[in-house]
Amino acid sequence: MASLLTDPLFEISGQGPPPNNSFYSFSVTKSDVIWRWWKISPRIIDRNSKPGELKESHEDFLDDPELQRDVTMVFGCQILQYTKALCQGQYDYLEHLSDSLLLQIINYLELEDVGQLARTSHRFRQLCGSEEFWEQAVRQRCNTVSAEVASLAHEVGWRSIFFTSKLQLQKLISRRKLKTEEQQEGQVSYSETKAEESDEESLRMKQTVTSEAESHPGILPDQSTDTVTGTDFDPDPSPEPEPGSDSREAVPEQSV
Repeated sequence: MASLLTDPLFEISGQGPPPNNSFYSFSVTKSDVIWRWWKISPRIIDRNSKPGELKESHEDFLDDPELQRDVTMVFGCQILQYTKALCQGQYDYLEHLSDSLLLQIINYLELEDVGQLARTSHRFRQLCGSEEFWEQAVRQRCNTVSAEVASLAHEVGWRSIFFTSKLQLQKLISRRKLKTEEQQEGQVSYSETKAEESDEESLRMKQTVTSEAESHPGILPDQSTDTVTGTDFDPDPSPEPEPGSDSREAVPEQSV
């Protein structure tokens, strides 16, 4: 059992009561008791004060009334009595067990005993109300746990599954299936609606492109080309002058 003990066995820290504003730390290991302090004071004379530490064996601590008085003044009588019990070898092995091992032990108790155990300490209250405990309780008391029940437990919690009758569980599972099917149908209808909207948008785009093409016809034919015969069209109908002839026009003579 000694191997289950962690080191330090106990540790606590805090500020002293007014007007003492110093900070203290108190820890109990497997062999020693360690008392540390950090002096906090607005006085200039205390600004250069260094932290202090006092380390004693378990036997020396039990015979040191001054240190016990300081522990009582800062942390109270209950902390002093608990640490004195540790120094005397009175260990609380249950507090040093792991959570997984404690959960296995708690599952052997009756529900009434579990409720009373949850009132003993903050740690046992968390363990007795945890999802891990109630999941183990359900699996131990049921031959098989279907995947549907496990999936439902993630939504409502294993504690609710434990206190729900089989008939009520079947109703909850049926409602959950129906809700899932409705959600799937809604997703399918949504995708179909989006596809129809996409087709309508494509059709509108095609119609827009067609109307723009009709309002802007293609390239006009070249005006310098005869569209009927395909030959060059000369805008000047006068014939070309024959070779050797004077192409200059006759200028009438002016009378003198």
